[in-house]
Amino acid sequence: METTQTNKKEEEEKKKEEEEKETVETKTLELEKEVEKLRKALEEERKKAEDYLIRLKYLQADFENYRKRVKKEIEETVRLEIEKLVLKLLNVLDNLELALKVGRETDNKDALIKGVELTLDGLKEALKEEGLVGIEALGKPFDPNFHEAVEHVKTNNQPDNIVVEELRKGYILRGKVIRPSIVKVSKLVNS
Repeated sequence: METTQTNKKEEEEKKKEEEEKETVETKTLELEKEVEKLRKALEEERKKAEDYLIRLKYLQADFENYRKRVKKEIEETVRLEIEKLVLKLLNVLDNLELALKVGRETDNKDALIKGVELTLDGLKEALKEEGLVGIEALGKPFDPNFHEAVEHVKTNNQPDNIVVEELRKGYILRGKVIRPSIVKVSKLVNS
């Protein structure tokens, strides 16, 4: 009877070992499946990363080409604008040369002055077409954004800080002051 019990115990232990072995094998298979699944997912992510890297390199190249193209277009536009201005100024140059020729050939001072005035008007018009506007200063309140004061003139018949004399004309090009007017400004003194 003891043998039967021992055999039974051995059988139970054997059965338990086999069950544990099956459980370990099952868990091992599950873990291997999980590892394989993670390996595949990692490989997919690696492929995505490579694809993104390739796309990024293409985008960088496209952007660099775009940047070069825009720079070239800007340079071409600037070149054309300069050419347009120079063509306008050539007319002024021609008129000045003609005025000098006429001035040398005639004693008529009025004709020479008239020619220079017409040339000056042509130059002013060419610059105006390019967006150049003169700053009106005389009789206006002093504004440091548009004027540069070089002297205060004492007066008792002008309000304080009024431009009383313009020594050099100032100009605005397309809304930006490129040269302020150099002016003398009134300083009110009490009598």
